[in-house]
Amino acid sequence: MGGQSALRKPLSLLLLTSLCLLHQGAWGQPHLTYRAPDEEATSIQGVRGGSVELACDSGPTPLVVLWSFTPLGSLIPRPVAVTNGAESKVEAGASALGVVSLWNSSLVLQELREGARGHFLCQVLHSASGQLHTTYTYLTLAVLVPVSKPQVRLSDPSPVEGTSVVATCAVREGTEPVTFAWRYQAPRGPEEDLVEVTKQLLQLDPVNRTHLGWYVCSAHNAVNRLSSDGTFLDVIYGPDNPVITVEPLGLTEEGFWASEREEVTLSCHAASNPPCHYVWLHDHTQVHAGPVYLITSASHAHTGFYTCLAHNSLLDTHSQTTIRLTIYYPPEGQPSCSVLPTLGAVTLACTWPGGLPAAQLQWEGPQGTGPAALSNVTWSRTAPQLPNGGVFTCAGQHPALALPMLCRISLWEPLRSPTCWTTATAGDRFIMLSCEWPGGEPRAVLSWLNGQQQPLGTTSPSLAIHLLRAQEDLAGQEFTCRGTHPLRVPDPHCQLQLEAPQVAVAKPWVSVLEGGEAWLGCVLLGGTPPVQLLWLGPQRQQVEAGLSGFMLHPEGAQLRLSIRDADPARHRGTYQCVAHNALGNSSRSVLLEVLRYPAPPNVTISRLTYGRHRREVQLQWTVQGPGNLTGFLVQRRASAPSPEAGAWETAASDIEPESRGRRLGGLDPGVRYAFRVLALNHHTAGHPSEVKIPADPPFSAYPAVLGAAGTGVVVATVVSLLVFQYAARHPGTIPCLGRLLVPMEQSHQYRDSREDLEERAGIEPPTTTPGVDPVQEPTDAPVNVTITVTATP
Repeated sequence: MGGQSALRKPLSLLLLTSLCLLHQGAWGQPHLTYRAPDEEATSIQGVRGGSVELACDSGPTPLVVLWSFTPLGSLIPRPVAVTNGAESKVEAGASALGVVSLWNSSLVLQELREGARGHFLCQVLHSASGQLHTTYTYLTLAVLVPVSKPQVRLSDPSPVEGTSVVATCAVREGTEPVTFAWRYQAPRGPEEDLVEVTKQLLQLDPVNRTHLGWYVCSAHNAVNRLSSDGTFLDVIYGPDNPVITVEPLGLTEEGFWASEREEVTLSCHAASNPPCHYVWLHDHTQVHAGPVYLITSASHAHTGFYTCLAHNSLLDTHSQTTIRLTIYYPPEGQPSCSVLPTLGAVTLACTWPGGLPAAQLQWEGPQGTGPAALSNVTWSRTAPQLPNGGVFTCAGQHPALALPMLCRISLWEPLRSPTCWTTATAGDRFIMLSCEWPGGEPRAVLSWLNGQQQPLGTTSPSLAIHLLRAQEDLAGQEFTCRGTHPLRVPDPHCQLQLEAPQVAVAKPWVSVLEGGEAWLGCVLLGGTPPVQLLWLGPQRQQVEAGLSGFMLHPEGAQLRLSIRDADPARHRGTYQCVAHNALGNSSRSVLLEVLRYPAPPNVTISRLTYGRHRREVQLQWTVQGPGNLTGFLVQRRASAPSPEAGAWETAASDIEPESRGRRLGGLDPGVRYAFRVLALNHHTAGHPSEVKIPADPPFSAYPAVLGAAGTGVVVATVVSLLVFQYAARHPGTIPCLGRLLVPMEQSHQYRDSREDLEERAGIEPPTTTPGVDPVQEPTDAPVNVTITVTATP
């Protein structure tokens, strides 16, 4: 807040200064005054949602530029923005105009709003020739609104022919003036402009069927032009009187005619909207619904009066036309053959009614010709006279037909034997005994018998069903389904026995670690009718797949329950596998134990030293005991006297469980760090290790000792050479040295390994751990030094 006040002070002073208009008086004596504008305002147009720039005639470099705004109908100006070139401020209330910003002395309005309509005043204070001058720029901004997408609104979208309709081109918004245009398109015609209509309203009075179609209007103003979506005017009319056509065409004095066995098509059409519904009547009896009635093969039965009824369901109006059609015919279709089973025999029936005259029918079988009759004939045969697979033919003859019409029937016994099964119905209140023996001609007859071979219910062909009320005493009872067929001796049968369910579990006790997956198995040992298997949870509620990590895996007679992400609080307890059918229940229990996951072992930091230039550390640790490790986590924070000086952050993760050390880089030499290590397993993190601060690496005196020894050797050598050279050139100066110019060389070699030097300096060498990269320290190879001293007594 303090920074904002400091920023506003100079702008506020500038705002006050600029509101006081300067009058140019005597030199060096300006005084404050107000002067009304003596020039006309410049008109500027902008589009709502767009942007506009209001330029200000600022002249030379202005001292202050102030923009103000006066809404239409108001006399009070409102400050908008002010700038002195270095700083600028936009009033919060200026957001009603749009997104306001200053560009030099120009006012830029983006995302223009309609509230920006009005008068803008730019006041500029500048200095010229040692005097203060004020200039004004007056602008009037008109905000244009684009026309919205027009919409055609009909006073009645589905008028009845003859009424009046008004179509309106509705525009939600748009700056006036708005011009309108209309276009019309018939359902199956080209689009055309309604040139004579330029108003917002389109009057159709009266409306007729030629006005039916799509109407589109367009609206445009100075900003844009938009067209509406097409709106359909659905004119309701009709139906007119139907027109009936007959193909092939044959005319008589009474109507139409068609040849026998010809395909005759009767078509009906009546002008109507919506399309009318057609119904065909033959002698006042409905025979078809639809505009086209097809007689695939004309016969005498088709002779009569045909009426086409047309109905407009919307107007509930009707019209009709009637014609007469005359046809001569043989019996319809072809003979029909069937076989009726009786005790020890079968009866063959052949029928072909109708026709003028009646058709002659006759049976013929593998052993010769059978009886004959008009329209309907039967033939009875005993079982020994019926071969399996024998074909019997019924031939029908008619004078109008060139060839006889035939129907055939084959006698054959069903395959295999009856099949029995049971199901429970109506919430297990009833047991349904089902027996099926499909196929065969005639079809087999099936019946149910109880354990005392007494019939239950009635006989049925091919499929027999008998219902029993579910009772516990039905368990163990047997039922028999017996099938009979004239071609099968003896009668085949099937049996079934009702049983209560029995189940078993794979393991009565299952344990799993927390977060693991547990499997509970249950198998059905038997039960008739079919058994339903389900699992109950510890709260005796049915387990549903997909909830709380439960998944059900049905596999034949087994139902396995898997529990993912096992949680002791939610999943531990006794589960029951329940088998249920109409005769009873059976259950077995399974105890699930969810064991807590063991915590990882504790970690102790064994070594923590700085490396090169204190930008990295070498960290080593040890683990106390086993713990099913999956990795380690190293954390660091800035060390300070206060324990809350810095938050712990991850320095290294994804560390293999076999690792016991890690080199950590990226440190700031100016920051003192603290480190700790945590052991991880699949679900938990162990206790953090003790917090340690890196230590500096051990000091090595080896380079210093070598440097001092080398310097001493060089100095001694140089002095000896100078003395020897002087004695050689001036033998009289040092007679004793001159007489004894016999070189005497005493060599002292200094060869010490790095370990000897460190031992003399009392420094222990750093320890290293196998498998871990040690911290690199500066090393120097051993140096051999030979010192030669020549002396003269």
